[in-house]
Amino acid sequence: MELASFSNIGSVSSILLQISTLLYFFSMAGYLFFLFDQKDRIQKISFFLVSVAVGVHLFSIVATGIAAKELPVQNMVQSLSLAALSFGCMFLYFQYKFNLKILGVFASTLLSTLMLAVMLLPDTPVASNEILRGFWFVAHIVLVFSGDAALGLACGAGILYLLQEKGIKAKTPGFFFKRLPSLDFLDNVSYTCITTGFTLLTFGLITGFIYAKSIWGRFWSWDFKEVFSIGTWLVYAALLHFRFHSGWRGRKSAIMTIVGFVIIIFTFLGVNIFLGGHHQEFTK
Repeated sequence: MELASFSNIGSVSSILLQISTLLYFFSMAGYLFFLFDQKDRIQKISFFLVSVAVGVHLFSIVATGIAAKELPVQNMVQSLSLAALSFGCMFLYFQYKFNLKILGVFASTLLSTLMLAVMLLPDTPVASNEILRGFWFVAHIVLVFSGDAALGLACGAGILYLLQEKGIKAKTPGFFFKRLPSLDFLDNVSYTCITTGFTLLTFGLITGFIYAKSIWGRFWSWDFKEVFSIGTWLVYAALLHFRFHSGWRGRKSAIMTIVGFVIIIFTFLGVNIFLGGHHQEFTK
């Protein structure tokens, strides 16, 4: 009976995941249309689609987690799905906070790309692992994924900053000039995303060290993911330091946020795939 119940929940969760993916793609189409036709109604519909997609996606992951009695982050498909959900939730928060409408183009495109990978990659069954449970493990994963999502949005704001700066410097206003807000506003959005993401990432690393101590008996083991994660943290720590003490705002900060997010992507995927280590379990 319990096995049949788990199978039913899994089927429902899979359907919900497909529905959320479809909604993400519809929202991306809407935002791309909004990019050319700057009508508020188009943006509001697109944002509504993203909001519904995130809600359906969240319900799908919660249902899967309850059925499996563990956080669904046991393989590549589940890890990418949780990363997409974290990014979607962060986008909704910052959109509510700043109402930077054009950021939805970047967010919906990245969300659609992640969910396309979730749909196309094989969902390899992984045996339940007792060590991938517990408060510190869940806290570590949720905080790190949320922090990475916020830093991803900082990257998006940084890209928009560079596009607007290029338009301002051009002899004739380019395509993005009238579609983007002021440089100061974009820099402020990016800075808020950075500080939020850096704070979450910091606590995520701390809970990860505590979790490692409880499982392997040591806080640090020179695992490749640990090394690259600390490296990522140092990049953003340096960026914040230079912003405060050396005036690294605007263009320099925007470039650093893009570089930092590229490092995050490699840390999240490349390290597990090419270098291995404790975290390789999540990319099978």
